[in-house]
Amino acid sequence: MADTKREIERKYETRDGALPELTGVPGVASVLDKGVAHLDATYYDTVDQRLTSAALTLRRRTGGTDAGWHLKFPVAPGVRDEIRAPLSDDLPDSLARLVRSRVRERELRPVIRLRSDRDVRHLLDAAGRLLAEVSLDVVHAERLTGDGGTARWTEIEVELADGGDPAFLDKVEKRLRKAGASPSTSASKLARALAETAGDDSPASASASAPAPASGPAVAPEGSAGAPASRPASKPGKRKRRKTGEPATAGDHVLAYVREQRDALVELDPAVRQDAPDAVHRMRVATRRLRSTFRTFGTVLDREVTDPIATDLKWLAAELGLDRDQEVLAERLRTALDDLPGTLVHGPVRDRLTAWSRAGHSGAHSQVTAILDSRRYLTLLDTLDALLIDPPLRRKAAAKPGKVLADAVRKDLDKLSGLITRALDLPPGQGRDLALHEARKKTKRTRYAAEAAAPALGAPATDLVKAMKSLQGLLGDHQDSVMARQTLSELAAVAHAAGESGFTYGVLYGREERRAEVAETELPGAWASMSKAIGKPFREPIQS
Repeated sequence: MADTKREIERKYETRDGALPELTGVPGVASVLDKGVAHLDATYYDTVDQRLTSAALTLRRRTGGTDAGWHLKFPVAPGVRDEIRAPLSDDLPDSLARLVRSRVRERELRPVIRLRSDRDVRHLLDAAGRLLAEVSLDVVHAERLTGDGGTARWTEIEVELADGGDPAFLDKVEKRLRKAGASPSTSASKLARALAETAGDDSPASASASAPAPASGPAVAPEGSAGAPASRPASKPGKRKRRKTGEPATAGDHVLAYVREQRDALVELDPAVRQDAPDAVHRMRVATRRLRSTFRTFGTVLDREVTDPIATDLKWLAAELGLDRDQEVLAERLRTALDDLPGTLVHGPVRDRLTAWSRAGHSGAHSQVTAILDSRRYLTLLDTLDALLIDPPLRRKAAAKPGKVLADAVRKDLDKLSGLITRALDLPPGQGRDLALHEARKKTKRTRYAAEAAAPALGAPATDLVKAMKSLQGLLGDHQDSVMARQTLSELAAVAHAAGESGFTYGVLYGREERRAEVAETELPGAWASMSKAIGKPFREPIQS
């Protein structure tokens, strides 16, 4: 079984190869000599160094107090989540699955061996509590591929104690700098070893014939393993235009957005496997953004190529949504039930709701992880890589982005306007409910199109994203009410068959019905206000 430890540390170069006196560090009452540990670690990666390119490290280490397999995900500068598994000859499945979105079907092989003599000191406060561990590491690095180069160096490593205040590291650093040490220029021992033992099998030469791996570190919700607290996955609309000396093309912008969503799929994969909060939802949104981009920007990317990919993305979104939709609905119903006065709760309503929720969730996570291990999913990731390497660009992809992107967004807006007008013309009931649901889906597509266009079109697109997000919330609440009423009717029927009161289900049904009525009443005014606020690029053709 794997466990996770958040690691907050800093590394330093030392000129004299010795640890300075540390009792003078503020807050340190004593320094405990823990002796010298002999560590032997073998690091694994693919031939094209896919893990290294994503700032991930995977190693098998003997010696010390934490011998075993270690997989490290970057969180922020100097912060990593280390996922550990017991020592074994072969890579444990629990860790292999967490790097599968990166390595796909490629073989993980030994690339670097690091043997370190670690002279350890514990910094303790007046109560004898551990503040930090400081070590002097004499490192011998050996490349296990290609020419088999070697390197040797000495460094100081300072690791904060679990639950410690990161500001304490500043105090230690001040002391180390005063003694002549300086922050290391390498992010990790592995990075330094790869750089100093480089030969003919460098990443550039090894990856020439392989698809480029997703860029950036793996991410997950803050607080989970592999979760960068400082950089959420794939924030749309924040890209900078490429500094090529010429304006970026429409194709550049669309492909940049596609790349962001491909990266989000890859980066969120470990968090989904670990059942991290909101990870499934965020991965599902990335699939929707990709599908919407392929459909909206058909004048930029050839749909004969992208439509089959969109089919696989739709499949993935549906598999991810099996548990997510019920989870959202269950939370809505639980909240509604909590808001009822006790006098309106008749019978074991909460128990029945809990049983319904658990029955739907049972086995859902196992199903999702099985999907992420499937050949179809891994092939989809490979296909997205291939599309970004050799994109199926159409003629308008080479044009300036303004008119091409604005025209595409405007078409989505026109379709959305038609759907909302049609829905509002229908009488309340199932027909209107279905029409509003279609409008909600088109709202999402328009929002994603505006996100992709925002770096090129600026404020008008950014404002449109905000408007569509607001409209999406209004229509989403309406659709959630439709689904809640359907579920309440089913639960009431089961309760009635068991001889229980259906009164509370009826009360909740009535409240949901009222929520839908409020949303429908607010929609005309909200839509009229948004329509007036839509920027000029989406109202009339603009000149390129």
